Amino acid sequence: MDQRVTTFGMQLRKFLRQNAAAFLWTGLALLVLQDVFGTHGVLVMRRSQREAGEIRKEIQKLNDENRQLQDRVKDLKSDPQAIEEIARKEMGLAKPGELIFKLPVKQAPATAETESSDKKNQTTEHPQDTQP
Repeated sequence: MDQRVTTFGMQLRKFLRQNAAAFLWTGLALLVLQDVFGTHGVLVMRRSQREAGEIRKEIQKLNDENRQLQDRVKDLKSDPQAIEEIARKEMGLAKPGELIFKLPVKQAPATAETESSDKKNQTTEHPQDTQP
């Protein structure tokens, strides 16, 4: 009778021995899934690296723009030609004895321009329809 009586511990050991491989494979599969799709997984790491690269490019672009602006400020503080260019173009100033003539920009009427472009489109769209 002693041989037939098995304890819970013995049954548990037998169960574990018989299913050890299944438990190990299941555990390994769960670890791989966690490493790939988890919060610190491969996919998240690649996305973070891509975002970091984009941010580095943006920082480089801003640094280049900042360097250009610093050069412009330096020119405006020390270069008389740069200062004169701003004074002439933006402020409309002139040297003593110079005259500035501002001519109005002549604009063509919109209807004449539209009609001429329509005629051009007609001749280019259907060249076989026109007779010499």
